[in-house]
Amino acid sequence: MTEFIFMLTHHDVTVKDAIKVFNEVKDTGLRCVGCKDVGLSEAEYEELFKCMRKAGMTTFFEVVTYDENKHFSGVDLAIRIGADYVVGGMPWFTEKTLAYIKERGADIKYFPYIGKIEGHPCVLKGEVDEIIEDGRRAESLGVDGINLLLYRYTGNQKELLEKVTKELKVPLIIAGSVDSFEKIKELVKHNVWGFTIGGAIFEKKFAPGGDIKDQIKSVLNFIETL
Repeated sequence: MTEFIFMLTHHDVTVKDAIKVFNEVKDTGLRCVGCKDVGLSEAEYEELFKCMRKAGMTTFFEVVTYDENKHFSGVDLAIRIGADYVVGGMPWFTEKTLAYIKERGADIKYFPYIGKIEGHPCVLKGEVDEIIEDGRRAESLGVDGINLLLYRYTGNQKELLEKVTKELKVPLIIAGSVDSFEKIKELVKHNVWGFTIGGAIFEKKFAPGGDIKDQIKSVLNFIETL
């Protein structure tokens, strides 16, 4: 079953009231929840992830930076707060990140980006075959999965989705701009491992007029119908 990962983020930043929002939605049936490495203090992240673990959630910590020092600071923070997954690292950091996690003896899974990542918010560029080849390289290095910016790809998104789900073997998370039931249906049809939604939940795109809890229930209920 494709997992919906609710990200406590808006405009690429963890929301200031993340703990309050999480406590409001933890009983909706969610299994997976996460946030980005910017927006809160370390003490707040520790408290947030403590609440997530207490609720039995699988947790995700997203690190998005082009700066190597900031990247490894984010990975280190993910390890310290006890995240289950660290996602979103730039492709050129993959090999060093895997080595770093191993050296630390950390029990954390790593899902980096693949392809040519540019800008902020990030977009994905390059030819489909080049992205697939980058995915194969990541697989050969031993990643636990891949974080793909499918709906921020500047090329043929449908072709990329068809090929990446057919040719890559590791679990796949689709991140960024998942903002409609049509896209969710497409992802479930292709049996992707999971997808993240943050901003579209806070912008109430799935249950107009409803609160955050209603948005999450609408997505979960929709997946159940597929």
